[in-house]
Formats: sequence, C-alpha cells, structure tokens
Amino acid sequence: MPDLLAVFAHPDDEALVAGGVLARHVASGARTGVVTTTWAAGTPRAGELADAVRILGAGVPRLLGHADARIPESAPGRARLLDVPLDEAVGQIVRHIREFRPEIVVTHDGYGQLTGHPDHVHTHRVTLLAAHAAGLRHLYPETGEPWQAAAVWLATHPESGVGELGPLLTRVGKKLLTVPDAHVDAAVDVGPWHDAKWAAILAHRSEAARERSLPGILSRLPADVRRRIISTEYFTRLDLRPRRAATPAW
Repeated sequence: MPDLLAVFAHPDDEALVAGGVLARHVASGARTGVVTTTWAAGTPRAGELADAVRILGAGVPRLLGHADARIPESAPGRARLLDVPLDEAVGQIVRHIREFRPEIVVTHDGYGQLTGHPDHVHTHRVTLLAAHAAGLRHLYPETGEPWQAAAVWLATHPESGVGELGPLLTRVGKKLLTVPDAHVDAAVDVGPWHDAKWAAILAHRSEAARERSLPGILSRLPADVRRRIISTEYFTRLDLRPRRAATPAW
C-alpha cells in the first residue's frame, strides 16, 4: 500500500475519520504520518495525540501549534489557525509533505466532516493548496525539494452512510453535512483494524469524557453499535499528478 500522510485539524480527528485506514496501511508495511494543525506541544491534548498516533503506528505527532478556533488555551499565546496568514499555513504543510514524501495525502472534505467545524474547513483548504504547491519547485523553495503526491483523499460521509450516527449527533445539536453518494470513491471496511482504531479514539481521554464530543458519544454506546459506526471510512479522491496532454474539449 502507498505511504500516507494525514493532515487534520484537531487531536482525535485522525483516529475518528481515518484511524482504520492508518492502521491498515501500517499493517501492510507502508509509512504513515499525522499532521495536526491546531493545539500546541505541552498541552494535555497533545499528549493524548501522541498516545493515539503511537497506537495507530503513525510515528510521532507533527503539530503546527496553532490555536483552536474556539479554545484559546489550546495554544497559549499563539494565533488561531483561522487567523494565521494563508501563505504561512500552506508553507508549513508543504514542508511536512516534502519531508515525508507520501504517495497519498488525507484530509477533511470541503464541509469539514459532518459537523462543519471551522478548523476542519480551513484545514481542508490549506491542505489542498499545500498538496499542489509541494510539487512546484518555485513555490516555498525554503521547505525542501519538490514532491508531488499522487492524490488527496478527502475523508467524508455520504448521505446513505450516516446510519446510526446521524441521530446521535442531531440529538446533541450538531450538524449533518453529507455529500451525495456519487461523490464517494471509496468506502473502506476497516473492521479488521477496529480494535486499534477504537483504542486510538479512547487515547483522547479528555474528549471521551465529554458528553457532546464524538468520542464521548461513542464511548457510551453498546459495543456492537459502536463497531458498526466506526468500521467503515469514506473518501473522495482528488488526483494531483499531471496526466498526458490532451486536446481540450472546449
């Protein structure tokens, strides 16, 4: 399987929406890594992220260290991710892509997953820009030699795939932002890696203890219901590498 670099907004996103795929790729012998755009080293959730990433076999966390849009203490004295100059944020992710040199980059979809958190949406934007820029030698030359990943895979949820999770989220006042089923290129059965994924989710102890967070909601479910919910991960593929030149149709 190809080497994979995941770029997500918060500690716990990597486990919730791509933990199974990360564990699956590691089991196949591929390299995996996780970039997290918010929360700073030394904060409690950074420590939980380190535990989760270790469980998934994805090395050590790669923290950009910006503040969560809603939690200033996530990065004391640092700007919110949303307020960081776009060029700066893109350049930081370009550096990680060029250092890691993945075949696949994974990030949030354009909605920012089901609930549309602003940090998820912005991480989607800057990651798409960075994945393209990383392959262009005249952009961000200070961040290393160019590297063009083959594709970006957007973690998403199809309208037909929300299932039992939908009512659980609406019950606590969260949104349900789904894409048409035709937009999903892969529905990955990660059941064989369920145990690693669930252990990684639980490693985010502060979130699992909260009533309205997804880890907290999942932790209160019967095991069989939870397994059904987290054993499939959905993705939309965006190809990045240039194709053979063709005559335009327009």
